Amino acid sequence: MAGGSCRHPLLILLPLLLAMVPESTQLQSSQTWSLLKIQQLLNYPPVLSTWSNYTDFCYGGDYKTASAFVECYGDSVTQLHIIGSGAGGSPPPPLPKTFSIDAFFTTLTRLPDLRVLTLTGLGLWGPLPGKVSRLASLEIVNVSGNYLYGALPDGLSRLGNLQTFIADDNLLSGELPGWLGKLPSLAVLSLRNNSLQGPLPDSVADMAALRTLSLAGNNLTGGVPDLSSLKNLQVVDLANNSLGPAFPRLGRKVATVVLAGNRFADGLPAGELAGLYLLERLDVSRNRFVGPFPPALLALPSIRFLSVAGNRLTGMLAANMSCGDNLRFVDVSSNLLTGTVPSCLSAASRKAALTAAANCLSPPAAGGGGGDVGWQHPALFCQNQALAVGIVPPDQTARGKKGGAAKAWLVAGVVAGALAAAVLVGVAVFLAVRKVTMRRAKARPPRRLVEHASSAYPSQFFADARYISQTVKLGALGIPAYRSFSLVELEAATNNFEVSCLLGQDAHGQMYRGTLSNGTAVTIRSLRVKRSQTSQSLNRHIEMISKLRHRHLVSALGHCFEYNLDDATVTQLYLVFEYVHNGNLRSRISQGTEGRRLPWVQRISTVIGVAKGIQFLHGGIMPGLFANNLKITNILLDQNLVAKIGSYNIPILAETAKSEGGGNKYPSDRVPNGDKMDIYDFGVILLEVVSGRPITSIHEVEIMREQLQSALTSESPSRRRMLVDPSVGRSCSDESARTAMEICLRCLAKEAAQRPSVEDVLWNLQFAAQVQDDCRGDSRSQSSEESPLSPSQIPRGSISARADAAA
Repeated sequence: MAGGSCRHPLLILLPLLLAMVPESTQLQSSQTWSLLKIQQLLNYPPVLSTWSNYTDFCYGGDYKTASAFVECYGDSVTQLHIIGSGAGGSPPPPLPKTFSIDAFFTTLTRLPDLRVLTLTGLGLWGPLPGKVSRLASLEIVNVSGNYLYGALPDGLSRLGNLQTFIADDNLLSGELPGWLGKLPSLAVLSLRNNSLQGPLPDSVADMAALRTLSLAGNNLTGGVPDLSSLKNLQVVDLANNSLGPAFPRLGRKVATVVLAGNRFADGLPAGELAGLYLLERLDVSRNRFVGPFPPALLALPSIRFLSVAGNRLTGMLAANMSCGDNLRFVDVSSNLLTGTVPSCLSAASRKAALTAAANCLSPPAAGGGGGDVGWQHPALFCQNQALAVGIVPPDQTARGKKGGAAKAWLVAGVVAGALAAAVLVGVAVFLAVRKVTMRRAKARPPRRLVEHASSAYPSQFFADARYISQTVKLGALGIPAYRSFSLVELEAATNNFEVSCLLGQDAHGQMYRGTLSNGTAVTIRSLRVKRSQTSQSLNRHIEMISKLRHRHLVSALGHCFEYNLDDATVTQLYLVFEYVHNGNLRSRISQGTEGRRLPWVQRISTVIGVAKGIQFLHGGIMPGLFANNLKITNILLDQNLVAKIGSYNIPILAETAKSEGGGNKYPSDRVPNGDKMDIYDFGVILLEVVSGRPITSIHEVEIMREQLQSALTSESPSRRRMLVDPSVGRSCSDESARTAMEICLRCLAKEAAQRPSVEDVLWNLQFAAQVQDDCRGDSRSQSSEESPLSPSQIPRGSISARADAAA
C-alpha cells in the first residue's frame, strides 16, 4: 500500500466501534456512595436488600425489583424509586428516632440530575425540608404514605420543572401556600388525607398546566377559587373538607368532579354543568344543595357516574327523561324528588344502576319496568321539607305579585281569624296534654332527666406526635358531633317507643329505629342498668362510647340517662347510633341480584373499609376493642356503599352480660388473641367477597381454605379464576385476585400467631386495589397518547404513573 503502511481492518473500524460505546458504563462513585448512604439512613429496609458496594446501579439489572430501582442517563442518576417494603410486606412503622430527614435530603442533593423521586411507605417522618429546592431538576415527586408533618416548605416553589407532586396519606398541616401559582409546569397536585386547613389560595387559578387537583380528606374551608381559566384541568377531587357554599366554576375539559362531604349549598348550576361535555364522574353527595334537580345531568354525553345523594334537591322525575349513552351509575337517594323513575334508569333497560331510596318517588306501575326504588317517604314529606328549606312551590312562583294588593285585606282577615282559632285550640290542647301527663306520671315510676355530655376526646395514642395514628384523624369525617340527648327527644323520635319502631330485642334490652327532629335516622339501644354499676363505671363507659366514631363504623351519636327520683340512681341508658338502611354486604355479594352485585374494584374498596374499621377498634381508641364477632351480615352499606361495621364489642354490654352470669370472663381489651380472632373473622368475610358464595359454617371455610391453598400453588391463572365470583371474574386482574387470596389464606391460618396484623391486611388489600387500578389504567392508555409530562421509564407500579394516567 502507499507509504508502506499496512493496517488491519479491525484497526480501521476501531474508532467507529469506540464511538458506539457509552461514554461511561459505571455510575459516578460519589453517587454510588449516596445511594448506599440512603440505604443506611432508611435503616436497611428489605426492599433494598440487593444493594451493595458491588451493585452496578445504572447498567446492572440484577438488583432491580418492582419496588426499588434506579435509572441513569450517562453516569448520573435521573430516577430513584423506593416503594414501601415490597408488594407483600406490611407497612413499616416510623423510622427510629435517630432518623434525620434533614440528613436524608442532604444526601439526596448529591444526586443533582434527579428528575423522578418516589419514596412511598418508608416510615419517613419530620417536616419536609426546604433544601429540596437544591434538586432543581425534579419533575415528579411522590412521598405518599409516610409521616411527614408541618407546612409545605417554600423550597418547593423554586422547583421550576416540577410537574407532579404527590404527598397523600401524611400528616401535613397548615394552609396551602400562595406560591403554588409560581409553579408553571405543575400538572398533578395530590395532597389527599392530610391535615391541611384554611382556604384554597387564589393562586391556584394561576396554575395554567394543572390537570389534577386532589385535596380530599383535609380540613379546608371557604370558597373555591374560579378555576374556569385552567384549560387543562381534568380532575378535581375536594371531597371530605368544609368547602363552600358556592359551586366552583370549572373549565370545559374537566372529566372528574368530586365534591362530596362538604358544605356546598344553593342550587346546582344547571347551565354550567350542561356545558361540561367531557364530564365522566360527578359526585356532589352529602352537601347542602337545594332547588331543582337538573335532568340535563343524566344526558351529558360522557357521564358515567352521577351522585347527588344526601342533599335537598327537589323536582319531579319523569319516565321520558333522557340518559347519556355512557351512564352506568346514578345515586339520587336522600333528596326530595317526586315522580317516577326515568325509563332509561329502569331495571328493564339494564343500562345504569340506580339508587333512589329516601325520596318521595312513586313505585313503578305493574309491567312498567321501573325497578325497585327502595324505601320512600310519603309525598307530603318532600313538600314540607321543601318549604322548610325555603323552596317555593312552582305554582306559587308562577303567580308572582300580580293581584297582591287586592288580596291584602282578605289575607289580613284570614290571619286574624286563624289567630283567634289558634288561641282556643291551644287552650284545649294544653288542658288535654296536662290531663294525659298527670295520668302517665301516676302510671310510671318517678324519674328526672339529667344532661350528661362527654366532651373529652383524649388523643394520647402515642407518646410522640410524629406517631399519631391517622385512623383517628381521618375517621370521623362527616359524622354529626357526639352529644347527650333528652328522653323527650328520644320519645319523639320513636313515637314514644312505639312497637312498630322496634327493630329487635336481646338479653341487654331493646333496639328501636327513630328519626330525630332534624330528619336524621338513628338506632336507639335501650339498656337496663344494674344497681351494681356505679356512676363512675357508667361515666367511664360513656367516655369510651363517645370515641366510637369512624367512617367505617356504625358510629355512636350520643346517649341519654334516665334517673329514678327516689334514690337518684340510673335505671336506664339509651345509646344513639347511626341508622344504616342500605342492606348488608352479603346482599351485594353472595345474595345480590343481577346488576346489584358489587364489581371487583368496589369489593376491594369495601373490605379495605372493613379493615380500617378493625384497625380503629384495635388501635384508634384506648383501650382497644377486640373479639368483635365480625360477620358479613353485620357489615352494613350506607347510601354511598361505604362499608360500616354494624356491631362490635362495646364494654358496657359485656359487663352487663357478666353481671347476669353470662358473657366473656375477660375485659374486652384483654381477650387472649382477641385481635387474631377478628383477623380470622375478617378472613371469612374476605373469602365470601372473593368467591361470591355464602359461607355459613366452619366446615365450608375449611373446604374453601384448601381450595385457596391449591389455587395459589398453581401456576395457572385460570385455576385461581375458578375461585373468583363469576360475576367479577372477567374484570379483576390475576395479580389483584392473587393478592386478595394470599392475604385471605393467611387470615384463616389455624394458629393465631400465624395470622397477619390488621396493618398487614390493609397494606396487601391496598396493593390489590393499586395493581387493579394500574391494570385498568394500562388498558385505557393503549388507545390514548402518552402524556408529554411523564418520563417514559416510570414503572407501572408507581403512584406517580397512576396519577398521570388518571389525569
